Amino acid sequence: MPRTEPNKLFTKFPRPAARALIVHAGKLLAIHMRSGPADFYVLPGGGQRHGETLQQALLRECREELGCRVVIHELAFVREYIGKHHEYPKQHAGFHAVECIFRCTLPNGAKVRPGHAPDPEQIGVAWLPIRRVTDFDLYPKTLRRYLRDNKLRLLPIYLSDIV
Repeated sequence: MPRTEPNKLFTKFPRPAARALIVHAGKLLAIHMRSGPADFYVLPGGGQRHGETLQQALLRECREELGCRVVIHELAFVREYIGKHHEYPKQHAGFHAVECIFRCTLPNGAKVRPGHAPDPEQIGVAWLPIRRVTDFDLYPKTLRRYLRDNKLRLLPIYLSDIV
């Protein structure tokens, strides 16, 4: 993720997070981000707070970023992000997240729009066409190929430190 400034969440401990994998009508719902001149996309969701379950964290994060409630289904996969192994090793050297990605849907009539408390770098929400998902700078990048090739059901549950 192209965040290049130090982040107050970088600690010596892994940060648990929950993210939503929402696919509808051949499109993936993503958060549109901008860091400096770079535009990129991430799955909705974010860090778990002390005392929250992963599902509670995901519901809160989606309200903040998408302006709506989501329906959480099964765990799709677990991904680690160890910053020193990725594109921005100097800037992310102290960042380690363990992300639990859940399959989610939107309730009938839900209106997706930037929520009341978007991330500072969030500039919008976007529905990315699955057939063209490799054209977008979506993180984690490995996910793009699985989405495009309709092979998400073939993913192992634990993906470790993928790019």
